[in-house]
Amino acid sequence: MSARSGKWSLAWRLARREIDWRFRGLRLLVVCLFLGVAALAAIGSLADAIGRELADRGAAILGGDLQLAVSQRPASPAEQAAMTRAGTVSTTVRMQANAVAGEAVVPIQLKAVDARYPLVGRVTLRGGRQVDAPAPGEAWIAPALADRLGPVRAVRIGSARFRVGGVIVDEPDRLGEGFTLGPVALVSMASLPATGLVQPGSLYEYRYRLRLNPGLSPDRIAKRFQAAFPAGGWATRTRDNASPGASRFVGRMGQFLTLVGLASLAIAGIGVGGGVASFLAQRRQALATLKVLGATSGDVARIVAIEVGAAALVGVGAGLLVGAAAVPALVAAARSVLPVAPGFVLEPWPLLRAALYGLLVAIAFAAPPLASAGATPAAGLLRGALAPMRSGGRRGWLPALIAGGAALALAIGTADQPWLAAGFLGAVAATLALLAGIGRAIRWMLAKMPRPRRPLLRLAVAALHRPGARTEALVVALGLGLTLFVLLAGIRTSIDAAVAATIPARAPALFALDVPPAREAAFRATVARVEPRAIVKTVPLMRGTITGYRDIRVADLKELPEGAWALRGERGLTYAATVPEGSSLTAGRWWPRDYRGEPLVSVDERLAKALDLKLGDRLTVALLGIERSAKVASFRRIEWDTLGFNFVMVFSPNAIQDAPHNLAATIDMPPGREGAVTRALLAPFPSVSVVEVRGVLAQVQGIVGQVATAIAAAAGVAVAAGIAVLIGAIAAAREARTYDAVVLRMLGATRCQLLAGQAIEYALLGSVLAVVALALGLGGSWYVVTQLFDFPFAPDMAVVLTTLLVGLGTVVAIGLAGAWPILSVRPARALRQL
Repeated sequence: MSARSGKWSLAWRLARREIDWRFRGLRLLVVCLFLGVAALAAIGSLADAIGRELADRGAAILGGDLQLAVSQRPASPAEQAAMTRAGTVSTTVRMQANAVAGEAVVPIQLKAVDARYPLVGRVTLRGGRQVDAPAPGEAWIAPALADRLGPVRAVRIGSARFRVGGVIVDEPDRLGEGFTLGPVALVSMASLPATGLVQPGSLYEYRYRLRLNPGLSPDRIAKRFQAAFPAGGWATRTRDNASPGASRFVGRMGQFLTLVGLASLAIAGIGVGGGVASFLAQRRQALATLKVLGATSGDVARIVAIEVGAAALVGVGAGLLVGAAAVPALVAAARSVLPVAPGFVLEPWPLLRAALYGLLVAIAFAAPPLASAGATPAAGLLRGALAPMRSGGRRGWLPALIAGGAALALAIGTADQPWLAAGFLGAVAATLALLAGIGRAIRWMLAKMPRPRRPLLRLAVAALHRPGARTEALVVALGLGLTLFVLLAGIRTSIDAAVAATIPARAPALFALDVPPAREAAFRATVARVEPRAIVKTVPLMRGTITGYRDIRVADLKELPEGAWALRGERGLTYAATVPEGSSLTAGRWWPRDYRGEPLVSVDERLAKALDLKLGDRLTVALLGIERSAKVASFRRIEWDTLGFNFVMVFSPNAIQDAPHNLAATIDMPPGREGAVTRALLAPFPSVSVVEVRGVLAQVQGIVGQVATAIAAAAGVAVAAGIAVLIGAIAAAREARTYDAVVLRMLGATRCQLLAGQAIEYALLGSVLAVVALALGLGGSWYVVTQLFDFPFAPDMAVVLTTLLVGLGTVVAIGLAGAWPILSVRPARALRQL
């Protein structure tokens, strides 16, 4: 056995005798690591489980190996032939419609399917019956539609009447369909013409799902198809990217919540350092005895490291167990928000990553106090609170730097967006450094100030700057707690204000699609007859795909530019002679009303920035299988929160008005008349689809509210870690405070006076830190609200300030609660121990 291994063996034997398996003195360390590791394990396991579920069910979610989609037209014979050569093809048509049964009118997503539907999986109806495509004249409806229509046997869609053949329990490709403005109704392709909904200019989408022949790659077939038909405006999707919106949502939220978990663990690391310092302060006499008996500084450091390491392993292990077991509970709580609901699956990498984070953070924050305990001589340890421990030098900070650097490298290296992770963690580090600097500045300023005349105030001020005072730790703890309280209040109130107040106040009551241009006057007259106060606005509406900009073909891009969301799939297209309402020009000029020159287009300024467009560049779109090119004439700033007609591209009339199209309409009117207007429009306009905006908004509000709750819950872990840091700071200063309290009580001070002095101390710190916390918390909530949700930042300052005051009262109460046991110590017993 080598000398080094022999030293560790001896340290293990001694540490094993000293270890209290109830971890008295180290419970704070266990709790802090437990909170951070459990949060990271749960978040990482949930994100990976959902990602794996999406990947495993890709073909079922998509409805095949490959999907080819195009708007407002079926595939040409050549396109159809190319699909058939690649494999088995199933055709579906999607469009917006209304289901009518008696007085009930419900906006629906009409889905017409052919006899091969579904290529993958089976449709399951209520009662457990598994079926394929519905028979002609039969409709299968979603549960939400059945609930709104009631127990009906037939439903009218457009001009056709369908028998309700069953209620859908499982639609295999539901997730791949994306967000819809109403529940689905499945009918056969043969029944679609009878509805009268498919007319020239109507908004509908053909989707062709392919089950490829053996040996064919979906990505290769998709690229080959787009290369063969570049002007077709086709949107492709493979089984490996069956639900890109869900994948992006899971990825972004998973990364954001992981960063929040890392911040929580970093905050908890401060609590780990405080907990270890408090534990060592309680072990002073035992450590001094070991040194007197001949133990070296290295022996003492090894013994204590084993004890602290055992506690760290328990905290990390408990966090892993709870984090893994929490996944089913999280799935059940957020089922309506999650794209899929995975079962209980152990994901090794997230658990291993969380354990590594926990151990690295424990090493980084525990190494300095452990090195200090080894470096302090026996005489210094025996003097107790009167002699602070020496610095451990490089033995302390070198392991801390290595472990901290490894944790940062792991976080940044495994992030989907490394720069975002680095910036977030840098902001956390800067916040901690700022609070520590403020603590040092407070201590220096109070030491330079004249002594107050009032005894209690003088005691409180002296306690913050005397030798051995842990003012920096208290400032960091209090500042973190208050900042996190403000952060939560700012996020929640801003999201509530943006979704519940701003959008509904400016949204129209109804949307109407596929209004025939020749019957616009009759449409307006019908609405006015039912509700004279209604305001009707109409615009031409088509669907097209951006296929090129400048001299770049979108199909040739390996990755879309950041912020270029408009290049994903089809966009709404329109034309206008004047600047649309809700838009304002930021560059360029608008075309004259009677313009007849080169086709022009006005582009959203944010999209133009993402694509690096300049005035005069060319933009190409595919519309009804034909590419049309226009010159960029202007950029616009769009008020997206109006929920009116907002288009990223508005063309001059001579650019696209010759294409078959219908009108879209918004109807703004007082609440309560939506149903009457909708029913009045159904008979004379059977092909028009009417959507009640308030119902859609309620659905969006529910989803966004649940996402906001999830973010608040994740940030709640950081709040708990911040409270643990405060407890750790109080515990680390317990020895020095006990000495002060005993001396003051021997001089005649009462418990109430000592408690009042500490209350003043916390009030002084809190009054300074409240301003700092308000700025930091609002800054953090601004980032979350504007960057994650893309909402305007509108916090309710009354709620934020109230939350800040409540948080201030909470942290002060925690501080005083931690001081109470010190006041209960008997002077004689304390003096014998000091």
